[in-house]
Amino acid sequence: MAKKTRLDKFLCDSLNITRKEAVKKGKVTINGEVVKKPECKLDADDDQVEFEHQPVIFEQFHYLMLHKPQGVVSATKDNHDKTVIDLIHEDFKDKLFPVGRLDKDTEGLLLLTDDGMLAHELLSPKKHVDKVYFAKVAGRFTEEEIKRFREGLDIGNGEKAKEAFLEILKAGEDQSEVLITITEGKFHQVKRMAKAVGSEVLYLKRLSMGPLKLDEELEIGTYRRLSAEELHKLKEHTDVRK
Repeated sequence: MAKKTRLDKFLCDSLNITRKEAVKKGKVTINGEVVKKPECKLDADDDQVEFEHQPVIFEQFHYLMLHKPQGVVSATKDNHDKTVIDLIHEDFKDKLFPVGRLDKDTEGLLLLTDDGMLAHELLSPKKHVDKVYFAKVAGRFTEEEIKRFREGLDIGNGEKAKEAFLEILKAGEDQSEVLITITEGKFHQVKRMAKAVGSEVLYLKRLSMGPLKLDEELEIGTYRRLSAEELHKLKEHTDVRK
């Protein structure tokens, strides 16, 4: 027997809309019949659903943009700390996992999904997906640091970071503000790169991952679904076709 799904949930998952928007008077039909009750059940595989006279295709996976706060770990479970999954209030939250990791004390963009293929492509070293961070670092950064980041830094433990791009936004005697673009994700990489040039990271926030940019209106600790355009750009960037 096919598993039945609530109409409002089906529309939310498929169209990236809220439950309040999901069922409007005269806007939704199932197999040609107008449906006004959000709790109505349907078979996502067999029933034909239309919203505002357009067919709705079921989305198998979920994609959330989270503005990760400090003090939360990028994991699905943790015995000691709150995880990024604990911030999600969706009935599919147990299916989700973070695409890559942000350190506990790092803020910013984190993609949560249950789409393993897209996650793999975004994290693959072969794809060279840019990740941009805003950082406050100790000391004055100059053209010398820009040069060393571009050449690739020895970050310890026998590891060398690939070419990275450093943009200095503000340079003071005690502290500088910079943008750092990397194409890999080694453990504590940005912090180790700063240490390699005799500095330390005082504050770190991820702004983007490939074409996906942190929504400036998304408050710290909150999330939203990716728009259709954002998801298309991500898949196009990684050559994922679904």
